[in-house]
Amino acid sequence: MSDAKSAIATLGRIRRVVVKIGSSVLADESGLATRELGRLAREIGVLRERGLSVTIVSSGAIAAGRTVLGGGRPRTIPQRQAAASVGQIRLMAEWERAFARQGVTVAQILLDAEDLASRHRYLNAEDTISALHRGGILPIVNENDTVAVDELKFGDNDHLSALVASLVGADLLVLLSDVPGLFESDPRSDPDAALIGVLERIDAKTLDRAGDEASPLGTGGMRSKLEAARRAAHAGIACVIADGRKPGTLERILDRTRDEGTLILPHADRIARRKHWIAFSREPRGRLVCDEGAVRAVRSRGKSLLPSGVTAVEGRFRRGDSVALLDPAGHEFARGLVAYDAADALRIAGRPSREIDRILGFDEGAALVHCDDLVLLDDDGES
Repeated sequence: MSDAKSAIATLGRIRRVVVKIGSSVLADESGLATRELGRLAREIGVLRERGLSVTIVSSGAIAAGRTVLGGGRPRTIPQRQAAASVGQIRLMAEWERAFARQGVTVAQILLDAEDLASRHRYLNAEDTISALHRGGILPIVNENDTVAVDELKFGDNDHLSALVASLVGADLLVLLSDVPGLFESDPRSDPDAALIGVLERIDAKTLDRAGDEASPLGTGGMRSKLEAARRAAHAGIACVIADGRKPGTLERILDRTRDEGTLILPHADRIARRKHWIAFSREPRGRLVCDEGAVRAVRSRGKSLLPSGVTAVEGRFRRGDSVALLDPAGHEFARGLVAYDAADALRIAGRPSREIDRILGFDEGAALVHCDDLVLLDDDGES
């Protein structure tokens, strides 16, 4: 199928949309760009009138709050949290005011990484957002910057938006920023750089070409957006990276009346939502180094990881935590939920499963990581 036909077929099936709006769209050096926010609210209202279920992931809280605190870009965690606590009120007040003009009620959902790392809290968040949609209320999600510390942060709202898209079962993730999309070369140095309309797959080379530079008002650059798009693609979710400052962008994306942004196609071999959660919602707390036989058994034959195939145990983790599975060269080839605490895993590593009860005095099962709780990763460290 040609790129154009793939794009039309993909966007013709959209029912649920997550729209992530970056700080570079919603704020400037003087604070919130209220006119832009109002325009986007009207455009999102049009999507809802067309019968689409929309969830917003909104940046802008820190950018809105920092002007009140009278300084430049916050650098320390307390500075960011203070700016977020001031700005979050202003951001939601503007969203509420903008959507009230259309008769739409909004709800605020604040999440940190721990909320989505816990399966129980993840499902609670899913139920809450579903209940809001059923009531005709528009959920607006943001990272809970006021309390999150580095180990509990998503890193940027691009990552959060990909997780939210999977959580709500979206068909499309739209990442709106101040760039038109992904170019074949850097348009800042190459005036003839061509915009890539459709991208079938994101590999390491694509990520390297994107670079890491973020806008002065946000934390996520093009690489961050491509990583989010790739994670969404693994869940069978299409993604468009586009310029949110241009009026009508959202409608043009859905109508595909003319090329708008870069469309990243979803993977045909999508992974189940629970395994997507295992792969992307939880940072590994430890590492299990495996011998070649264990790597082959897990990767090629879909087997569980047994203690006998583990040569080293690294990190401090508890039963049920996420761990990375490494091959003898140290490359992560899989990720999963471990069945034993780190201290117990260390004691049974390299031993046959029949000896677990004798060594530990109890038996939680023959596998250190069961195949049902395990996700294979590609060469780039993605599922």
